[in-house]
Amino acid sequence: MSNAIEARGGREIEVQRLLPVKAEPEMQPTEDRLDLRSLLVTLQRRRGLILGVLATVMALAIAFTALQTPRYTAYSQIALVTTESRVPPGESGETKAPQSQDLADTEVEVLRSRELASTVARALKLDLDPRFNPNGSRQGGRLRRIGESIGLLASKPPVKMSPDAVRRSVVDQLLSGLNIMRVGSTYTFNISMTSAQPEDAQRIANEYAVQYTNLYLNRKRETNSEALTFLSKRLEELRNQAQADTARVQQYRIANNLLSTSGASLTEQEISSFNQQVAAARAQAVEDQARLSTARAQLRNGSKGDDVGEALNSSVVSGLRGQRAIVSARLASLEARYGSLYPDVQKAKSELADVDAQISAEINRVISNLEAKARVSGERLASIQGTLGGARAQLVTNNKAMVGLDDLTRRAEASQQLYDSYLARYKQTGAEEGTERPESRVISYADLPMAPTSPRVALNLILALVIGAGLSIASAFIAEMMFSGFTTELDVEQRLRTRCLGSIPLLKSVVPRGGPPIQSILDDPGSGFAEAFRSLRASINYAVDGRRQALMITSALPREGKTTTAICLARMSALGGERVVLVDVDVRQHGVSRLIRHADDRPGLIEVLRGEAELDAALIHDQESNAYILPIRETARDVGNLLIGMEMDALIVALRERFDLIVFDAAPILPIADTRSLAMKVDAIVLVARWRSTADHAIRAALRMLPHRYVPIAGVVLTLVDVRKQAKFGHGDGTSYYKKYRHYYA
Repeated sequence: MSNAIEARGGREIEVQRLLPVKAEPEMQPTEDRLDLRSLLVTLQRRRGLILGVLATVMALAIAFTALQTPRYTAYSQIALVTTESRVPPGESGETKAPQSQDLADTEVEVLRSRELASTVARALKLDLDPRFNPNGSRQGGRLRRIGESIGLLASKPPVKMSPDAVRRSVVDQLLSGLNIMRVGSTYTFNISMTSAQPEDAQRIANEYAVQYTNLYLNRKRETNSEALTFLSKRLEELRNQAQADTARVQQYRIANNLLSTSGASLTEQEISSFNQQVAAARAQAVEDQARLSTARAQLRNGSKGDDVGEALNSSVVSGLRGQRAIVSARLASLEARYGSLYPDVQKAKSELADVDAQISAEINRVISNLEAKARVSGERLASIQGTLGGARAQLVTNNKAMVGLDDLTRRAEASQQLYDSYLARYKQTGAEEGTERPESRVISYADLPMAPTSPRVALNLILALVIGAGLSIASAFIAEMMFSGFTTELDVEQRLRTRCLGSIPLLKSVVPRGGPPIQSILDDPGSGFAEAFRSLRASINYAVDGRRQALMITSALPREGKTTTAICLARMSALGGERVVLVDVDVRQHGVSRLIRHADDRPGLIEVLRGEAELDAALIHDQESNAYILPIRETARDVGNLLIGMEMDALIVALRERFDLIVFDAAPILPIADTRSLAMKVDAIVLVARWRSTADHAIRAALRMLPHRYVPIAGVVLTLVDVRKQAKFGHGDGTSYYKKYRHYYA
């Protein structure tokens, strides 16, 4: 505090100034240390917000869960067949399917394809099911239906869609509920289907497994059927082509006399046959000529011809020889018995001569036959040799024609081979028809789901709890960062850089059954509430160095508790033995005057300043506290410059002479300009700020509006402090330890 002499209204008045007060900084924790206590205190302070946000999130989660349509999930399982048995005759063994990651990924995409979904929809006739067919249904979900039912939303007409659009919608619904998952690195797949009805989920999941299993099987059957149809048509064409090519070969053979049997041409066969015949004819001719020559040689040598080889082999000659032997034997017997002249002898000789003549004639015939044979053999040989020469000439001609025949033959053979290959493939395909094996199999069919998989009540509540806890804590810290009120005395000193004179507790937080605050000071002067004003008076004395008679109690905004503070401070000081006067200078609200019921029938401050009444006539003696009160009558209006003029200076001088303490209850600083002018006339100013209500920027604005050079600010006092709450989240403030020392006020 420093003193200065200034001229005001022609008089020198000593003006006291307060030296600037710097708040004692709190010992802050080091930067590498987390102040958990501050965090816990912040959470405790914002417990209501935390619980509110958490309750809101939980309520939204419960409502969201309740409004969700229950959905059921059914699971079926399939596996790829990695081997395929060969059934058609003529083949054996197994062919392994390629196993790779790409194969599994491909099959997953096949299971998710719209084609398979369309197949399942057709198999189950889902386009006729009203649960899947959007025709006739209304747009929107359960929320919209509820809104329409209570009249909040206008109802929309049923949807009308084309058949193609219906099918697309059904496929979209299937795909939205379908989930395909591969089991590890195996070739096994889980098919899950989610639907609003458990029966639908089960039958769709099972149908997916069946249709996927039949997918490749049907394709194999279709492929085989198409192959058989194609091969059948192609075989007919190839058969006709082969027959035409073969017919051209035969026609060429016939046209060029290239007929053959057993793989050789007829001319070649004829030449071969003729060569054999020539050889045989030549041999026969030589043989016949040899026999003839031999027979003639025997005859020339005196032979009767009976020793000729042909004669020896002749049965006639042999018979005649036998007959001659008999006749000769009989002739010899007759000659021996009867002599040569015996008639029978002559007869026998005649018979013998006749037999010899027959033998000779027969031998001549044999020789003639040999001559005929030799002649025929020679002619035959010549004939065959002539024919052989013609055949050889024909063979030369045929060999020239064979060039064209070979070309036609190769074409015919190629056509025939192609036809044979297609015929073999046709037979193989026909044998495979009906023996196709699926490339996958169903491991397990889906069971009927008994419990819904969505909404997951427990999971939703847990997530809501986690999210709500996070949001509530975040909201608490955001609210704390955005909070501009004062919670502790340390807040005041750190944020305003101004001394905090103390905290005035909320009466019901320290005296639960007490009366009005201004009366509680009188009724229970030993309470914690009364002690707070004693501490305030002491803090003011410590803050003000020098004269401290005239104190102004004001605030930045209305309803901060300044009037109650002024009355209680005045009464408590009077009870302490000081001569105290309480002056109501709030000409707009005159709160002190309203609380003191004796002020209506007496003159007040304005009348004294105008000279219409004496000071003693206007002062009201408070019998209970022995304090004096200078009120303002409710009819006081248009006071002009009375509060800031020389009249007020003279009044203050008069009050200083009679009282130890002068307490001015002034109007708030921000709305009333007179308060800022009156502030220069007092010894110290006490700013009242409502606990956790008054914004720090409001106090700063009020401080900026005060003339810093002439206004002695003693400090700020917090009012209406709920010590029960302050004990929970005051964190170091003196009132936060109220529970520990409240027995002193018992």
